[in-house]
Amino acid sequence: MTTSTRIKGFILIGLLPALLLYSFFVIVPIFWSAYYGFFDWKGLGSAKFIGLTNYVEVFNDPIFWTGFKNNMLIVAASVFGQVPIAMILALLLTRASLFQRMIRASIFMPMVLSSVVVGIIWGYIYHPQIGVLNFVLDATGLEMIKKVWLSDPSVSMYAIMVPIIWNYIGPYMIIFIAALQNTSPEINDAASLDGVGPVRKLFQVTLPMIWDTIKVVIVLCISGSLKAFDLIYVMTGGGPAHTTEVLASYMYNSTFNVYRFGYGSAISTAIIILSLILILGSQYLMKRDYR
Repeated sequence: MTTSTRIKGFILIGLLPALLLYSFFVIVPIFWSAYYGFFDWKGLGSAKFIGLTNYVEVFNDPIFWTGFKNNMLIVAASVFGQVPIAMILALLLTRASLFQRMIRASIFMPMVLSSVVVGIIWGYIYHPQIGVLNFVLDATGLEMIKKVWLSDPSVSMYAIMVPIIWNYIGPYMIIFIAALQNTSPEINDAASLDGVGPVRKLFQVTLPMIWDTIKVVIVLCISGSLKAFDLIYVMTGGGPAHTTEVLASYMYNSTFNVYRFGYGSAISTAIIILSLILILGSQYLMKRDYR
């Protein structure tokens, strides 16, 4: 047995426990859920096989597509909000001075908080009577744009996007800082000696060097946005009139509020399929290699 084979065998043995746990708690439940999507089951008692009825109902339900549209809005807000803001902050806070470390910690702090706590905080901020936002609008003479932010169907979904963006900027900023600190300083010095301006250097030197990291962050944004649930559930519960419903909240309400576990399983399988399509599509669009 060669040394290379022994090393690969040792790595496999080391990874095996984690792979088994991941398969048991993630992979197997996915297929189990897809299986129960073919049944009419209320969580207790016998399950009645009904074929593709649940899946057909899911894709014909307008509330499902409303949730999908809202998820797409969250994906867009995350990709075009969180990623650029996190990148700008990473470029400004790359140095490891005490002041910059304090700023990094304050930006990362929302990620440490529970999403339920974040939802409660922003619920009070948006409160129509005691909320800080309407108070500031009153104090600055902008009372004409005051709204019942979480109860107005025309703005409720956009109001929810703000705390979602705010909550997850921190971890992406840390990822970008780590990537920037691992770029070759010689390339940056050579670009400066050649007279490359800061903007051109950013787009032609810095961003291409961390392009793989950017792709990973975008995939994390998409997958995280499609799983959005707890913050929305705390703030609006999917209302008013399903205007802030997302796929995860629709699945939860369909499963646990009306006890249609088979139908909820079909929804979760549809979410996985749509997530894979979006992630694979984003990878295809970002497959350009800058190196």
